[in-house]
Amino acid sequence: MSVSDMFITLHSSLTVDQDIREEIRKVVQNLEQTAREILTLLQGVHQGVGFKDIPTKCLKAREHFSTVKTQLDTLKTKFPPEQYYRFHEHWRFVLQRLVFLAAFLVYLETEELVTREAVAEVLGIESDREKGFHLDIEDYLSGVLTLASELSRLAVNSVTAGDYSRPLRISTFINELDAGFRLLNLKNDSLRKRYDGLKYDVKKIEEVVYDLSIRGLSKEKTSEAGAEEK
Repeated sequence: MSVSDMFITLHSSLTVDQDIREEIRKVVQNLEQTAREILTLLQGVHQGVGFKDIPTKCLKAREHFSTVKTQLDTLKTKFPPEQYYRFHEHWRFVLQRLVFLAAFLVYLETEELVTREAVAEVLGIESDREKGFHLDIEDYLSGVLTLASELSRLAVNSVTAGDYSRPLRISTFINELDAGFRLLNLKNDSLRKRYDGLKYDVKKIEEVVYDLSIRGLSKEKTSEAGAEEK
């Protein structure tokens, strides 16, 4: 093969790769738009009246996740399945954002931490990497850490809305989350830095709970801490 033929072959390979990346980018842009719509919807709970409308907002968010499933199904067709990690960088950020949104949705519904398998089901993808397009463990953990930041904000806004029991439940949840992350030996630099921010979320929520305690509000409405506030 001549040098010219070699470079013609290389050019062809590069063109194919660039075309794949362009197709992926188009789908990812649609995913990012849907993620923004879900975020706008769920962040409505931070407003005073939003606390009374959580079930409705969760139902609407689940409808949007149907769109996410369709968009991810399209994304799966844009590259060879065995090259998942070759192109992973293109959808990593939006997938982490979607994990956070799914985790926030499930927390608002149940006040529990969603499993990686359950998130994968919400998104319509696999949890097992051997089965194709899947939810990477580190992407799942990154999304969960974003949830912690959102819940610290929710704790503050709960007090403003007169919901004094919710910050106590959030505090218990975040402390359990922190204990769980302490069990992990995080080697991913980005993930480890994200985890370092968790301690600030823990501290922020502890300050909210302490403030409620010294104001004598931490015991209020404890008998009502269940279903009607969820």
